[in-house]
Amino acid sequence: MAFYDGLIETLGLSNWCGEADAGGGGPVTMAELLARANGGGAGAPEPDVPLLETPFPSLDTLHRSCDAIPRTRDMTEAVEQGFLNIKDGLKFVLDPLTTPLGWLLDASLDLFQATPWFIMIPLLMLLTWVTARSVGVLVLVTLSFLFMAFIDHYNEAIQTLSIIFVCTIFSVVLGVPIGIAMSKSNTMQRIAIPILDMLQTLPTFVYLIPLIFLFSVTESKLYGIAIILYAIVPVIRLTDLGIRLVDKDVIEAADAFGMSNWQKLTGVQVPLALPNIMAGINQTIMMSLAMVVIASLVSAPGLGRLVLRGINNLELGVGLVAGFCIVLLAVLLDRATKAALGRINSSEQ
Repeated sequence: MAFYDGLIETLGLSNWCGEADAGGGGPVTMAELLARANGGGAGAPEPDVPLLETPFPSLDTLHRSCDAIPRTRDMTEAVEQGFLNIKDGLKFVLDPLTTPLGWLLDASLDLFQATPWFIMIPLLMLLTWVTARSVGVLVLVTLSFLFMAFIDHYNEAIQTLSIIFVCTIFSVVLGVPIGIAMSKSNTMQRIAIPILDMLQTLPTFVYLIPLIFLFSVTESKLYGIAIILYAIVPVIRLTDLGIRLVDKDVIEAADAFGMSNWQKLTGVQVPLALPNIMAGINQTIMMSLAMVVIASLVSAPGLGRLVLRGINNLELGVGLVAGFCIVLLAVLLDRATKAALGRINSSEQ
């Protein structure tokens, strides 16, 4: 751009830019190749632009006037190369840590699918009754699974349920201790909150990008890690919040009785914070279910794969029916966990 060309000359940077130009200027972009093919080579003068239409001085805009200034493409390539440089070290550390997750996901899928429907559905009914003690929720779970079995979506629903089951367990086992540690240390809370904010606001597809470079697409732990990273945030936040909201007078009474820190935590703080923790588990289950659909892009089985098939093949009915089954599964899990939460709240009053 003429404006930036003049600015670089005014600042006396022409020699610096000329030396970079003599070095070759780096790799050629597709836009530059097209420009050269149309007769406007690398040295073609830029058209004059009115002052009011002067573009923002972005990297690509400044690079057109001075080859020494890197382009956006150079920055993204540097980020990619930096990740590739540490990939082997990350894989060496993460492989043994995440292998149990892959084993559990595979074993859970095999177990859920190997169990006959006439055993699995009664077991789900029994689990619903034990946790929720609600006739309405029990009837809803029973009719929903019978409906999904009737339309031949039972196997996919069971696969999705299996993945959610394992990932929720991992999220709770990891998230509750982290939330407790955050509640005990303001410093750790200040460090953890930005990380949790980032995990909660990152687009779901972004979780898959670095994991594809670290693990094979055929490994179940690839989508398991993505689901856990996305879904673990609520249980951490609400565990921290629940323990911090425990009445100070109750803590002082526990101190007066001579309770140790462990006794206060297990006998006073966690029981009183349990409604908040259960609310976090409810949100973790919902977020796991949402991520299972995205994880179908990297070979996660279940209803998400049917949705992906409907998108790829433009099969409207397949996608809509699978999407309805996902919604139905979400409603079941939400109602069951909220009924269990209601029981906890009523037992504490």
